[in-house]
Amino acid sequence: MRQALIVALDTDAHTALSLARTLRGHVNYLKVGMTLFYGEGPGIVRQLADMGFSVFVDLKLHDIPHQVEGAAREVARAGATMFTVHASGGRAMMMAAVRGACEGSAECGSDTPDVLAVTVLTSLDAEGIAEVGIGRAPGEQVELLTRLARDSGVQGVVCSPREASVARAILGPEALVVTPGVRPAWATADDQARIATPADALVAGASHLVIGRPITAASEPASAVERIVTEG
Repeated sequence: MRQALIVALDTDAHTALSLARTLRGHVNYLKVGMTLFYGEGPGIVRQLADMGFSVFVDLKLHDIPHQVEGAAREVARAGATMFTVHASGGRAMMMAAVRGACEGSAECGSDTPDVLAVTVLTSLDAEGIAEVGIGRAPGEQVELLTRLARDSGVQGVVCSPREASVARAILGPEALVVTPGVRPAWATADDQARIATPADALVAGASHLVIGRPITAASEPASAVERIVTEG
């Protein structure tokens, strides 16, 4: 369980670095999302990496292939272990992200980060995706985009725990299946719509679990991690 946990630092730099110091030795992965990255820039990725963490940069890149290739190059240069693009950007865009990741890591002599394709946001239910013109059920859309991601050469996908088993079946045993929308049974509800407990997400086929507020908003974040690891 511990190796699968990714703690989402969706906060300012001061709080993020304080949390990182608290969580050192308890988790290996931290997530830098839009709030933290846009506030602090690529330097925050390097700071966390220098503290010994693997850093998941979750910017959900979605633009023309040329722009995404350049952005992927810079994210790789910053020291990311893995980062996200939107699968709905299409095959050419995802392939460009993979190229950019390889270029950036080669330029600075680091390991190439894994590229993950975001399928359907966990905040969206059937009504939500219908509002944006998608006539498929969330699970059907995840399946379609996972197949496209596989054929585009990315290393894995991001999907809700409810679709993890479908993604795993399509991608095979070695691929990354990262699941946000993971909440311990004791956590309070929030804006995630398609959720599961950590244990259920792993059973469904997830390789990594993104958990934010149940840990970062806890009075003792390290204790919250240990409770999740113990209870599953």
